[in-house]
Amino acid sequence: MPKAKGKSRRHKYSYNLNRKRLYRSARRRAAPRIACSHIRHAWDPHKSVAQNLAEMGLAEDPNKAIPIPKKLLGMEVESGRQQPGKKLVRKPYVVNEMELEASLPEKKSNTLSRDLIDYVRYMIQNHGENYKEMARDEKNYYQDTPKQIKRKINVYKNFYPEEYKNFIASLKPEKMEVQ
Repeated sequence: MPKAKGKSRRHKYSYNLNRKRLYRSARRRAAPRIACSHIRHAWDPHKSVAQNLAEMGLAEDPNKAIPIPKKLLGMEVESGRQQPGKKLVRKPYVVNEMELEASLPEKKSNTLSRDLIDYVRYMIQNHGENYKEMARDEKNYYQDTPKQIKRKINVYKNFYPEEYKNFIASLKPEKMEVQ
């Protein structure tokens, strides 16, 4: 079959276009991506990265901020540089907010999906501790082996110990009524 007439014309390479100049100007305009919200709010786009970080009391290069002493044969050699005077920090609140945020305890983000919780509770409710029976159950859609099911139950026990204890306690009266 013949090609469409316009298709080959669309993909022709333009040799006259200077792509280096286009790429360079696009990079120059792009502002740095800042992840920390405290730094982002205090950032001045009219100043350089080094000037912005110096105003906030942050180091641009950690190797220059805290120099590593040179050791020669187990003895420290003093460098000719003296400690420069402290630079003026105009925005100390940025460092203070970052330290405060870092000192907060981390939230526990261990959670299980609702489907997995329902699956484990169903298996325990119908089969108790018999993992081989659980593996043969028709609700075992993923065809988990007895060891895999046991591992899932142990994960549920570790993530939600109080909920597991209450669930087991609620099962005991049901079993007494059946017998």
